[in-house]
Amino acid sequence: MAKSAKDHRSGWEGILLRIADAFSWLWLALIAVIVVAVVLRYVFGIGRIEFEELQWHLYAAGFLMGIVACTSRDRHVRVDVFREKMSARTNNWVDFYGILLLQIPFLTLVFWSALPFVADSFAVDERSASAGGLPFRWILKSMLPFTFALLFVTTASKLTLVAGRLFSEPIELGDRAADRDE
Repeated sequence: MAKSAKDHRSGWEGILLRIADAFSWLWLALIAVIVVAVVLRYVFGIGRIEFEELQWHLYAAGFLMGIVACTSRDRHVRVDVFREKMSARTNNWVDFYGILLLQIPFLTLVFWSALPFVADSFAVDERSASAGGLPFRWILKSMLPFTFALLFVTTASKLTLVAGRLFSEPIELGDRAADRDE
């Protein structure tokens, strides 16, 4: 039996959500780093640039993966004032054209623009400009194409679902009754 668009989306969605949930632990790590930095600074009088930079790195990675989680769960910001007044079919058309004409081109542009950014950082073994700062800046920068690749997958999944709603033939109630009688 062929899988429906919803089944296909659920499989991808589950994988993406597991990845995003794994990254959600970064928030606890961020809190721990902040607490350690505060204690070191205000109790022991020791300021460490590594902890300050690590806070920003963890925040950036957590925020970017949070976007993936929100998009996968369809919990991102919408203009609900307009959506609530439109029919479900009209909302599906808005989603369909919004994904095709706006979201996919934007995700593609950011992804391809980020690759040289990461490659250059890797090639020169970029590190923090601050004395005592963190090395391997390319790891943080690689979160951009990684996140936008995941966003592309969840967007393609959403497009499949919306297209299925728009272009699949509706089942008539009479047909269902006839199927049960056979």
